[in-house]
Amino acid sequence: LSRVAATSDIALTAISEPRPGLAAARNAGLARARGRVLVFVDDDCRLDRSYLADLQRHYASGEKWLIRGGRVEIGDARDLPFTIKRCDKRERLTRAVHPGGFVLGCNMTMHRDVAARIGPFDERFGAGGALRSAEDTDYLVRAMLAGMAVEYVPDMTIFHHHGRRDRKAVDRLHRDYHFGNGALCLKHFRRAPFLLRHFYWAARAAMRELAGGPRFDSDLRLSHWPIVLMNLAGAAKFLALVLSGRPQRQPRRVQETTEASAEAGAR
Repeated sequence: LSRVAATSDIALTAISEPRPGLAAARNAGLARARGRVLVFVDDDCRLDRSYLADLQRHYASGEKWLIRGGRVEIGDARDLPFTIKRCDKRERLTRAVHPGGFVLGCNMTMHRDVAARIGPFDERFGAGGALRSAEDTDYLVRAMLAGMAVEYVPDMTIFHHHGRRDRKAVDRLHRDYHFGNGALCLKHFRRAPFLLRHFYWAARAAMRELAGGPRFDSDLRLSHWPIVLMNLAGAAKFLALVLSGRPQRQPRRVQETTEASAEAGAR
């Protein structure tokens, strides 16, 4: 990192965050960011050469009250096609679509004023946290509840070198994603009841699967049943955290007087 920073035309600052978890790392970057546009990219991703030009073109419209994400491609052909987003159409999130995976946290951008309004990431969620995943999905839901748009664009491409090459690794991540999503349903069930509707659809699809219906992903042989069971387990874990009085995040605020972009990633 020091060598890259010494030769870069862009000012780079490496931050050491002692608290574990992806959400804590994102918050560390968020608290120290100095620019008008924040960019979140994970540590196993590589930006396409045109990424910053695409980013600049999208923000040139002047619209700032939204969260935007771009295409996520496989970085290594040996990795299984999971945790990617290849849609060719520009679209905005509606409540008819589950927010999980609509914009991926490894390729997510926003104006700093958006982050200041929404606040820090919930550190109970995300890899390394008690709820394992969904810190990015929770952020999207909070943006929607604040009246902001969530937009996917088919450029702004990153290449994800996730390293998962066997069914066991993908199945474990599949379960972790839905563990976090179950907690998300319970956290927002009063203000975002549409999330419960998606749980109902997953349960119905699981029952149909028992009668010979389609799997969640036939190519990767992923079932609907882990979605249902891990949703319930995640909701139970979230309830336990609430009853134990565990706070959702460390108190950090986005400094409104600073200016540069942020990149945060953690294992």
